[in-house]
Amino acid sequence: MKHSLAALLVSLCACGTSFAANLPNVVYILADDLGYGDLSCYGQDKFQTPNIDRLAAEGLKFTNHYSGNTVCSPSRAVLMTGQHSGHCHVRGNLSGERGAELDPAMQVLPELFQAAGYATGAFGKWGLGQTNLSGRANPLTHGFDEFYGWKSQGIAHTYFPSSVVDNGREVPLEPGTFVHDLVMDRARAFIRRSVKDEKPFFCYIPTAVPHAAMHAPATLHEKWRKVFPQFDSRIGKYGAGPDEECPDVQNPIAGFAAMMENLDNEVGQLLALLQDLGIDDSTLVMFSSDNGAHKEGGHDPSFWNSTGGLRGYKRDMHEGGIRTPMLARWPGVIQPGRTTSHMSSFQDVMPTFAELVGQPTPPQCDGLSFLPTLRGEPDRQQRHSYLYWEFCKGNDQKIFSQAVRQDDWKAYREQGKAMQIFNLHDDPLETHDLAKDLPEKVRAMNTIMEQAHTPLSPPK
Repeated sequence: MKHSLAALLVSLCACGTSFAANLPNVVYILADDLGYGDLSCYGQDKFQTPNIDRLAAEGLKFTNHYSGNTVCSPSRAVLMTGQHSGHCHVRGNLSGERGAELDPAMQVLPELFQAAGYATGAFGKWGLGQTNLSGRANPLTHGFDEFYGWKSQGIAHTYFPSSVVDNGREVPLEPGTFVHDLVMDRARAFIRRSVKDEKPFFCYIPTAVPHAAMHAPATLHEKWRKVFPQFDSRIGKYGAGPDEECPDVQNPIAGFAAMMENLDNEVGQLLALLQDLGIDDSTLVMFSSDNGAHKEGGHDPSFWNSTGGLRGYKRDMHEGGIRTPMLARWPGVIQPGRTTSHMSSFQDVMPTFAELVGQPTPPQCDGLSFLPTLRGEPDRQQRHSYLYWEFCKGNDQKIFSQAVRQDDWKAYREQGKAMQIFNLHDDPLETHDLAKDLPEKVRAMNTIMEQAHTPLSPPK
């Protein structure tokens, strides 16, 4: 009997090892403040993003994917916890990031991968606390084996910081160092090392591009100044952390195009690496943005049509503030060149990855797996009865705006103002408020907002 039990345990262990070895690698790239219209595969025509566009041409493009919120920290908190913003612990950007840290008692996204035997690494802007501090602010406390990137959300406003955080340790940088290239180099080094160690990997790349200051490598910036010389008199300004300088940018229009070309080049290098390592067919690559286009640091989203014609920007709950690009490429699994109108949001990423790696979805999660959509199995795809968002301002996190998407219907309400109702099928730009004509729809959407909102608990 003892021998039989021992043989069974050996067999189970062997199966577990084989199971882990056959799991796909995952690369999730999260752009920062990239609008729905900022990629050429979504209609951008003033510059091209050919490498990012490959994810669409060789994979799946989503047209109804939404961020977790309309600003950085709460959107990332939704991504990590799988809770929508009516349940999530942070619902706005908080001064000093106090209260944005993840609850150590809650299982979060990278911990799913760790439980499945993955190597896990995060590279870029964490946005959920100061990364050189121990405890709940540090990504290493929440399932990442490795972190390299900005010290805090405030310092991530500049691409020429005085330091970078390497696995919890703050490391000084030479003045004038463009940190984004270092971040991408470390992400690719992590991938190489994981392949050498024969471990599946989860590589999370929350790049700061194109957030805040329009910083880019000098050569690319000069290239785009020649394309848009009429904006040379414009100076882009942005503040960073209290101990950081954020250099002004001459011609921030050129700066935006240059930083986007740099990001696209870096994604191209990453895709080439997957092919060189022979893991192209066993790697799922996804690309999205944490919220809609911003109007800071001299960036002009109107000039670029960064919202793709949608109404609104970062910090509001109209479509331009929360609808984001979402691309997924997985050769041999995702049929190339497909487009889906499946309605999804950041809380769906956790259950999607949980199903992918064979782990149970944590009980706090509000999302639905869209893995069937990735695999081209629409009959298996569950659908949301609605999506809900709320955006809070101030450290007391008072609600500033709320939104509901239910099928083609959209409800939008700002503090102290009447609810607006739009039919996105007939009116995708949210120009015709139908609230006065549809009192029953107003009542129904108000009920959803009340049910979806859970009052915030005091910080622990």
